[in-house]
Amino acid sequence: MKAFVLTGIRAMEMREVPTPAIVNADDVLIRMKSIGVCGSDVHYYETGRIGSQVVQYPFTVGHECAGVVEAVGSGVSRMAPGSRVAVDPAIYCGSCDQCRVGRRHTCRKLRFLGCPGQVAGCLSEYIVMPEKCLFPIGEAMTLDQAALAEPLSIGVYAVKQSIPMKSADIGILGAGPIGLSVLLPARAQGARTVHVTDKIDARLNLSRRMGADTTANPDKQDAVKEILAHTPAGLDAVFECCGEQDALDQAIDLLKPGGVLMLIGIPRVDRVSFSIDSMRRKEIRVQNVRRQEGCVQAALDMIDSRAANVDPLLTHRFPFEGTKEAFDLVARYADGVLKAVIEM
Repeated sequence: MKAFVLTGIRAMEMREVPTPAIVNADDVLIRMKSIGVCGSDVHYYETGRIGSQVVQYPFTVGHECAGVVEAVGSGVSRMAPGSRVAVDPAIYCGSCDQCRVGRRHTCRKLRFLGCPGQVAGCLSEYIVMPEKCLFPIGEAMTLDQAALAEPLSIGVYAVKQSIPMKSADIGILGAGPIGLSVLLPARAQGARTVHVTDKIDARLNLSRRMGADTTANPDKQDAVKEILAHTPAGLDAVFECCGEQDALDQAIDLLKPGGVLMLIGIPRVDRVSFSIDSMRRKEIRVQNVRRQEGCVQAALDMIDSRAANVDPLLTHRFPFEGTKEAFDLVARYADGVLKAVIEM
């Protein structure tokens, strides 16, 4: 089969690789149809690593995907060839201490699509996944929408882990696909006000169309001052979705005493810092968000019911042969790109 593999920093190419085989009874062979380009994929493309996860070339990335079942193992019962499925890219063991207490996303033996040293990604014609990681989708849902359920599930999980949204004032710093994937469930669950910042005006415009009350560009204005003019008491929760130090500083300034800082963005540095004086005096609570746990079906249900309209997130489509062009576009934040999708 054909696959796109990273071959060096900002280098990738299409190669012929072995087609994965069904080995276990619960294995499912899936023909890829839609693959989203995630910011973490671009991290690997541009730097060859995320923290301790270092690419050994050649390597295939990609984890946001949906496709059609091609073949199934002898123990598969929920789907058959021809089934259309969304994919949860996290393969958990089900037996470690983390899995036993309902934390499968921090499984001790977790293997994740497109993560170096774990599982080759989905930028290929076929992948094999265990049945437990697959979610059948209805005919009304497009495969592109099903692929976007992966980032949306992170937003659903982040909102679930924060505070009750009803009558909450929240901030979202970074209006990329993850930031907007937080906005959708926050609005659906009754957030009173949602304030969004980003350094790209087109993303701020989209944020307003998707339900943000106020927006601010920190490169052009004092974003903290603008938001606090609307909510003088401060925000109940801030979702940091861009992994930038200046956004972390702004989050502390925006939060009211007792507020919660949700860390979702992945920094490109090994260490970040906080104003401990401000954090201590306000008694700020900090919550890291590690992907998602058990929220894929909830995300799919939101898409299916139109409680979350993910279509505006998808701004660019590329054929498989144009994968490198897609990665370069996303890496440059060019042409108003928000989410690029590779359509097989």
